[in-house]
Amino acid sequence: MKPSDHIQGPARRCGVLLVNLGTPDAPTAPAIRRYLREFLSDRRVVEFSRLFWLPVLHLFILPLRPLKLKHAYESVWTPQGSPLMAFSKRQQAALQAALGSEVPVALAMRYGNPSIADALNALGRQDVRRIVVLPLYPQYSATTTATVLDKLFELLRAWRWLPELRTVNQYHDDAGYIGALAQSVETHWQAQGRGEHLLMSFHSIPLSYFKAGDPYFCHCHKTARLLAERLGLAEGQWSVSFQSRLGRTPWLQPYTEPRVQQLAKKGLRKLDVICPGFSADCLETLEEIALRYGESFRKAGGEALRYIPALNDKPAHIEALKAIVERNLAGWRE
Repeated sequence: MKPSDHIQGPARRCGVLLVNLGTPDAPTAPAIRRYLREFLSDRRVVEFSRLFWLPVLHLFILPLRPLKLKHAYESVWTPQGSPLMAFSKRQQAALQAALGSEVPVALAMRYGNPSIADALNALGRQDVRRIVVLPLYPQYSATTTATVLDKLFELLRAWRWLPELRTVNQYHDDAGYIGALAQSVETHWQAQGRGEHLLMSFHSIPLSYFKAGDPYFCHCHKTARLLAERLGLAEGQWSVSFQSRLGRTPWLQPYTEPRVQQLAKKGLRKLDVICPGFSADCLETLEEIALRYGESFRKAGGEALRYIPALNDKPAHIEALKAIVERNLAGWRE
């Protein structure tokens, strides 16, 4: 092969790597086990000593938890697969249409399929040399955004010719994102009437992670405050809680389920719940919030917990993501 065969053209095409958390490939115990093994083996997700954690993971959690989660996944599974995967594909298609064909958009999951490696290779086959990396986590945490970047840089260590990268660490206070959240709440109110209280539930993380310097708790509260201001809510008309706790160690509080029960016992009949930290609906929103916590609310004396869907592929959400990408593309596109 002659040296001239290696000479590349002058164009440096831009692309987008869109990344969400991930999902099992099927609502079966083996598929859920494979997913949990990868997810819970991540040192940023679980920071316990490996000598302690790995025996617990392999002897207790992986043999037993997939059997418990099987029914939960089955209750929300769709003909297109898991809700997270179905909505993520629609987000990718909508963002691709918004940006135009000259900026390829590749979808990846941090855990499971399609992998970040597959998405990087897909961009490479389209001659993309400049990549905006957009993890779909509005609020930064080492357990989410950082682990996406860890995996990305790990994979790129094997590349001879590295692409240029711009990474989006967070967009918790982005005006377009807050506007999209407000629009989704207002649309819900127009369709179903306004509830007596708006609860903003975020995925929790261990309290020790926050004390070690993770800004996630602060990002969540700023998102909530900005959304409440945008909706014109007064103090007492809204509150923040944290869901999806795992294990017995303290996590960020107040926990969502006890908060839901507390509101019902205070006489609240209709409770609206939104999960601003989830860019796409998934097990934690559709099964945990809408189904399980909805039942807890009714058993505690409430009438109806009305879950407000995630932003998914709503036009306002896609416009917000497009604006974030275009700000990061500034100076790259000729």
